[in-house]
Amino acid sequence: MTRNNATLIGLIAILLWSSIVGLIRGVSEHLGATGGAAMIYTVAAVFLLFSVGPTRVSRFPKRYLFWGSLLFVTYELCLALSIGYANSSRQAIEVGMVNYLWPAFVMAAAILFNRQRANLLILIPGFVLAILGICWVLGGDEGLHLPSMLANIQDNPRSYGLAFSGALIWTPYCTVTARISEGNNGITLFFMLTALVLWLKYLFIGGEPMHFSLQAIVYLVLAAAAMGFGYAAWNVGILHGNVTVLAGASYFIPVISAALAALVLQTPLSLSFWQGAAMVCVGSILCWVATRGKRSRMQEATAN
Repeated sequence: MTRNNATLIGLIAILLWSSIVGLIRGVSEHLGATGGAAMIYTVAAVFLLFSVGPTRVSRFPKRYLFWGSLLFVTYELCLALSIGYANSSRQAIEVGMVNYLWPAFVMAAAILFNRQRANLLILIPGFVLAILGICWVLGGDEGLHLPSMLANIQDNPRSYGLAFSGALIWTPYCTVTARISEGNNGITLFFMLTALVLWLKYLFIGGEPMHFSLQAIVYLVLAAAAMGFGYAAWNVGILHGNVTVLAGASYFIPVISAALAALVLQTPLSLSFWQGAAMVCVGSILCWVATRGKRSRMQEATAN
């Protein structure tokens, strides 16, 4: 496989991931937040078994097996349930945008804990801009308006809290597992564990009734394929493609994701939303640019 082809496959992964917010919401509207997420990760795990292959757990370092599983599963639970618990399609898109704070968090963590060199004159404004972008999104049509933002969060603190927690949790996953994995890829196992935890939650804690229909099945297959094949494609791109191009392109996921979600969910978004989304993208890109003086240890971190 040529480097250009591998890079193209990696870019396809970015498009697949960008569709996840709208597709997860579509599934949850038919199958419920918990049941829908359990179905998505179950089908995605099957896709990964055929595309990536089964996981050889015996080769995994014990630290990677424990921390990788714990952090990945927790993050995916936060991501899927935050979108599923949203009160409306517009809120689901906003929740997804909160989750995309992770690039800025990852870069900040790489500097603090991995001793990644960075230009603080670029990093700090980029980090602040990303945070302000989320505040702008949460302010609704008012833009950067604190009362509107607080009222929006208070309307559904569970969803917004899960999304923000997910962004925080993905940060140690990227910074820690890259160092302790010893080249192993546990993605298939991690998806299976995520599905298992969601089914246990559905069976013992409860969840909304699942109403299967042709539309629900289409959403389910597309969401599972976007997740499963997205990770498989990203691994090909990272291993054999242009990592710099892929890392830079990944920071446009928030805007692409919002556009695809608005299309899938048929939800119009205001100008202030797009302004905030653009701020998140630009802020994340500035954080990335701030570390370009030296090769970043986080270039091979998995994106969502």
